[in-house]
Amino acid sequence: MNLPNFISLGRLLTVPVTVWLILVGEMRGAFALFVLAGISDAVDGFVATRFNMKTMLGRYLDPLADKVLLVGVYLTLGAQEYLPIWLVILVASRDFLIVGGTMFSYVVGYDIKVQPLMISKANTAAQIALAAIVLGELAIGGAADGLSRWMIYVVAVTTVASGGRYLVQWVMNLSGRETV
Repeated sequence: MNLPNFISLGRLLTVPVTVWLILVGEMRGAFALFVLAGISDAVDGFVATRFNMKTMLGRYLDPLADKVLLVGVYLTLGAQEYLPIWLVILVASRDFLIVGGTMFSYVVGYDIKVQPLMISKANTAAQIALAAIVLGELAIGGAADGLSRWMIYVVAVTTVASGGRYLVQWVMNLSGRETV
């Protein structure tokens, strides 16, 4: 357990608190904790790379913490009707597809090589931005409603593109071909 993994674990532990804060209407606290979790994602990656502290645990823990945080926040914002349900289903389905595909590959004995894709990095950034915008609007009563509506469609498009690209990568890995 090194510093970047400890930071990722800390981000994972913020999820139930962030969800609880949203459910009880403490949007300022939820927004602050969500932003802190987002900053921690950048910090753990920087520290791991800069100080040569990348580990196998970190390779799985970091994206797991990201997925649990985003899906938890999206499900909660959707249940509270702050995000459209169709978008929440889309975001959660993509992440379940990725995790399920990876788990299936492991169970059947395939050594699948999952590489972060640029579209997926863009998708994660868009998902984080949308959640932060919505939580920020709720926290300060801001009028960025037009921005959040626009970001909903950006998240939808990047989620479909990213999920489709991962599906292609997974199928090609299982068939023994390299991805393009």
